[in-house]
Amino acid sequence: MLTELHLPDSAVELVEKELIPQLRFAPDDVLTDPEAIKRRRWEAERATTLGNAYHGKLDIYFQTADGSIKRVYTTVWAAHEEYLTLKSGIALPLKAVLSFDFY
Repeated sequence: MLTELHLPDSAVELVEKELIPQLRFAPDDVLTDPEAIKRRRWEAERATTLGNAYHGKLDIYFQTADGSIKRVYTTVWAAHEEYLTLKSGIALPLKAVLSFDFY
């Protein structure tokens, strides 16, 4: 969870999912801990189930190439090996995702 990162809300910019294709992402994974990477994969699958079965939305916290942390409130339609497919067919690199916030 992002709360583990201890960031104030003001440090996280809320963006619309339609802006994601215009953002740049680093080539390296934002997570380094193998357990955190496994947990992110599990949560990505959980987010897909939430999106497909219940059309539920959640917050996804991610980091761009410049190191800034952003949040998008959206529905996840699919979790692929390297990216998430969000509502409207927007792709978000999984390696950029810091955490998910389920409601």
